[in-house]
Amino acid sequence: MDDSHAQDHAQDHALDLVRHVARSTGLDDATASRVVADVMAYFGQTVEEYVVQRHGDLKSRNRKNDEIWPLIMDELKTRRFKADGELSERKLRRMVYGG
Repeated sequence: MDDSHAQDHAQDHALDLVRHVARSTGLDDATASRVVADVMAYFGQTVEEYVVQRHGDLKSRNRKNDEIWPLIMDELKTRRFKADGELSERKLRRMVYGG
């Protein structure tokens, strides 16, 4: 299957999902579309994107790195993606700060 065919197929599924969400929740199509887009973005996140976003979120709440790294390590265990093995604080720091 070529890329354009796969993209068309994915868009068809997304439209079906929007219709389903609208029907099952009573939301209008525009709102259902935003909900589906948000959920797809959530599940499309990579481990690194999640770590960077979550770190920023916790820092904005005045949490310290000594609290943040263990919390993120625990959260990664329950997320829909599984990191390759456990990520150390050092690996998490590299995701956020580079290096």
